[in-house]
Amino acid sequence: MKKSLAIILAGGSGSRMNHETPKQFLKINNKTILQHSIEKFENHPGINRIFLVIHEELLEKAEETVRRSGYTKVEKIIKGGQTRQDSSRIGVIAAPPGEYENILIHDAARPLVSKKILDDILEALHHHQAVNLAVPSPDTIIRIDDRQLVTEVPDREYLRRVQTPQAFKGDLIQKAHRMALEKGITNATDDCSLILKLNLAEIYVVEGSPLNIKITYFFDLQMAESILTHTKHEFF
Repeated sequence: MKKSLAIILAGGSGSRMNHETPKQFLKINNKTILQHSIEKFENHPGINRIFLVIHEELLEKAEETVRRSGYTKVEKIIKGGQTRQDSSRIGVIAAPPGEYENILIHDAARPLVSKKILDDILEALHHHQAVNLAVPSPDTIIRIDDRQLVTEVPDREYLRRVQTPQAFKGDLIQKAHRMALEKGITNATDDCSLILKLNLAEIYVVEGSPLNIKITYFFDLQMAESILTHTKHEFF
């Protein structure tokens, strides 16, 4: 059995970047966001294979990137779906049943995920079926209604901001996506929320890192460059 599969979701359009180059192919310190993300899993000894799920119009560009970079773990490059849930399902179901004990699902837009995070997630999978990655919120969070009025101020001690990768036993996440398709569930914002909606398993939380930022806006690129420049190489 190939033990661990990483599915990297790179299907977003990056429209909020307001840039003619697709977000996945913008560069941070001379490498594209996509390359940084792939290399975190390519270089980790606990990851056996990588599936890349990407927008149809970017398939050829992704294939060229993988070929030129010499990545050996990228086994499949797959056309993504209309939503994140679609793309995640496509990647998960592309794995033959029973072939992978662990499946990690990561957003390509988080190119600074660290080796320590991957170590901690893989360790947690020895004891749990579903693992979420999250960081404490430094800010007070409020709930509002449709009139923009505050209705609740939840206790910050129990609030977390979710990151990726999220990780699962392979048979569990495949079952979740099959069930969601059968039940017509289409609004899951990530894979752990799907497990929660279907009540399939407890979800253990591994602490992430504030440096594991998501590249959404142009200033996030500048922040990522600064992190790579001023953070010790060993972190990544």
